[in-house]
Amino acid sequence: MRLQDKKIIALVEHDFEDLELWYPILRLQEEGATVHLVGNEANKIYNGKYGVPAESDYAFSEINSEEYDAILVPGGWAPDKLRRYPEVIQMIKDMDAAKKPIGQICHAGWVLISARILQGKKVTSTPGIKDDMTNAGAAWYDEPVVVDGHIISSRRPPDLPPYVKTFANKLAESNR
Repeated sequence: MRLQDKKIIALVEHDFEDLELWYPILRLQEEGATVHLVGNEANKIYNGKYGVPAESDYAFSEINSEEYDAILVPGGWAPDKLRRYPEVIQMIKDMDAAKKPIGQICHAGWVLISARILQGKKVTSTPGIKDDMTNAGAAWYDEPVVVDGHIISSRRPPDLPPYVKTFANKLAESNR
């Protein structure tokens, strides 16, 4: 399995978009990756917008991003909460500085905006935050998947198959 030695952080908070959290996790696990759900509290149940639960493996404060190969930020309403945690912003900044894959879909762009890493980047997101993305200095495209270096972005659940395939390919190419 091509991702068997890869470790990924999947951020979680209440009101995540159920498919945008679980579809990438399951696909990456199928390829052998270890995916840890990381929330404000360890071993806490977070509920998605449509009621699907996700139990965190670790708290933000327990994570050393240097030990991980990539990070996933799901959409839904969770990103508006996630971006308020200094630990989340630091994880995103650390992953960006190390050029490790950062996956963001739908409203997840808000977290990258708050981390101030989008200046001059090409991205996509839900059209609802297009103005936020461009005001942060990004060039926004209405495409299923946009890749700019190590940042892989996507718009919405119907784009999940090409988004996760692209993310997995980028992760397989990256070295620890």
